[in-house]
Amino acid sequence: MTRYELTLYGRNMTKESNQQNHPRVWLITGATSGIGRELTLQALESGESVSALARDTAPLEELAEAHGGRLLAIEADVRDERAVQTAVERTLARFGRVDVVANNAGYGLFGAVEEASDTQVRAVFDTNVFGVLNVLRATLPVLRAQRSGHVLQGSSIYGQSAHPGVGLLAATKHAVEGLSEALVAEVAPLGVKVTIVQPGLTATPFLANLDVAAGLADYDRTVREVQKGIGELPASAFSAAARIAEGIRTAVDSPNPPLRLALGTSGAADMRTALEARVADLDGWKHVTDAIDR
Repeated sequence: MTRYELTLYGRNMTKESNQQNHPRVWLITGATSGIGRELTLQALESGESVSALARDTAPLEELAEAHGGRLLAIEADVRDERAVQTAVERTLARFGRVDVVANNAGYGLFGAVEEASDTQVRAVFDTNVFGVLNVLRATLPVLRAQRSGHVLQGSSIYGQSAHPGVGLLAATKHAVEGLSEALVAEVAPLGVKVTIVQPGLTATPFLANLDVAAGLADYDRTVREVQKGIGELPASAFSAAARIAEGIRTAVDSPNPPLRLALGTSGAADMRTALEARVADLDGWKHVTDAIDR
């Protein structure tokens, strides 16, 4: 255990018996819009404290004025490991602990796998995967020292499924889900919980902020048709971010939260279809699979 962890351990163990009597402290990335902002708002309205990380915290000024010292707005880019570490240190200096880490920051890239440039692919992985890892490396020492805490890993339906145009976005979400499956078993004996959050289509600025790859005509009948279809979806196809945040808070309140939390019936149906297709391949090719061992 490092000196930093020992210091945290000593500080937090003296408070352990009292923690259940204190409102929770959240650390939320991507806190200025969409699901992150709703989580921030709902936590504050419930009397909890929030360390809200974003590249630009100006949209949080009104909330800071309304909730005073319970909101700590910190400008930090999750791609910057040192900035994230400093944000966690500031959080501890203000609140003394962290109870829930919402690894929520991310953005999307739309286009065929071949169409996406190396620069675009590395950029989406830097935020959606390496940014997640930066947050984990900064917060897990705190949670381990406390022997308590809950990590919320932001995924989506694309952590379990994919369709034309979202291959690179899905690759980042599959990566997050893979590392989270290992992480949950690694930290469970230390009193730390992990939940992968899988919203379906949600009414947030996410789609408007998509990076779009340059198009190749050969993908017009697949990728561009999907893009057109998404653009024509009615408002009713998108879940409200506030309802998504409520679902997340229900899982955090549970003594036995799930590893994976699907949020929205259409997204859950898409993931179920993808999972059933995998099982069908296992069963349909069982004769070849089993022949290997003969």
